[in-house]
Amino acid sequence: MNLKQQVKKLVTLAATAAIAGSVMCPGSALAIDKVRWRMPIAFPSNLPGLGAPAQFAAEQLGLASGGAMQVRVYEPGKLVPAFDILAAVSDGKTEAGYTWIGYDQGKVAAVPLFAAVPFGLKPWAFMAWYYEGGGHDMLQEVYANKGFKVHAELCGIIGPETAGWYKTPLESLKDYEGLKIRFAGLGGKVIQKLGASVTMLPGGELFQALEKGTIDATEFSLPVIDQRLGFDKVVKFNLFPGWHQPFTAQYMLVNKGIWDGLGDDSRALVRNVCMASVVKGLAESEFLEGAVIAGFKDKGVTAQKLPREILDELKRITDEVLAEESANDADFKRVYDSQQAFHELYRVWEDLGYLPADI
Repeated sequence: MNLKQQVKKLVTLAATAAIAGSVMCPGSALAIDKVRWRMPIAFPSNLPGLGAPAQFAAEQLGLASGGAMQVRVYEPGKLVPAFDILAAVSDGKTEAGYTWIGYDQGKVAAVPLFAAVPFGLKPWAFMAWYYEGGGHDMLQEVYANKGFKVHAELCGIIGPETAGWYKTPLESLKDYEGLKIRFAGLGGKVIQKLGASVTMLPGGELFQALEKGTIDATEFSLPVIDQRLGFDKVVKFNLFPGWHQPFTAQYMLVNKGIWDGLGDDSRALVRNVCMASVVKGLAESEFLEGAVIAGFKDKGVTAQKLPREILDELKRITDEVLAEESANDADFKRVYDSQQAFHELYRVWEDLGYLPADI
């Protein structure tokens, strides 16, 4: 029996053998719950590494469960506004959601540490801390401590973003004074200290905002994603490196009551599919960036690498912001201290084990 025939058989069995809300997977002792979830997403599913893992996870859950677990993906704004996914899942208005949880820093101060940390861990190092260093459990506690009824699973990750798109080169940090810019997460708080006027807009609104002059500059994501959103048609200076987001992590949020009602086999399946989505998203996004940057010249785009002295100053201000956030929120301090302790140890391995970037 080929793979297509096996999948067809599993789907048929799932449809006919449902008993008490679960199905027995053929050839095993697994009991998978029969679920029908709606899952609004924060990013379009055609954006590689950022939105695509949500669709991948939904499809894999359906296939791996023999059709028992069906997750319907809703594009941004079609069911829930992109910035309202946490509240919708917690309140039970939708069963699940997929988002960059840093959007909720105004509601849960510590969540940006799980989404993107300026001058923080590289994506694979963040994964090590999250999976092996207690990060996953800390995230559940952070939500519970603020009264949100969700279970969160890391379900996508990408490498560093660019440091933004600008109309003119960045000569010094004084150029941020009075600049109207879209900037997300903790990095936004850093450049606010430099005098920038920071606003938050969904990705789908950024091209028009740049074109109309509502904003002077923007950051959003990877070069391949920014190009698909058309930023290079309006502004021509793309800054690197993405100091504000060395990693960007996305999560599948599931209503806590629904999650607790699942059997162990179903929860394990969601965890494993999300882990596969993390790997898929990182591999896909890393594969695409070189070709996009190689094409900058033909589009009249200049890639500007920030000088070390500017990065050093941004790091100094970042440390101030992180210290202030730690002083204001006990969960933030606990999570940040854990990440920093791991980071210090990881640097020993990173410096010894990996080749220098210039070789």
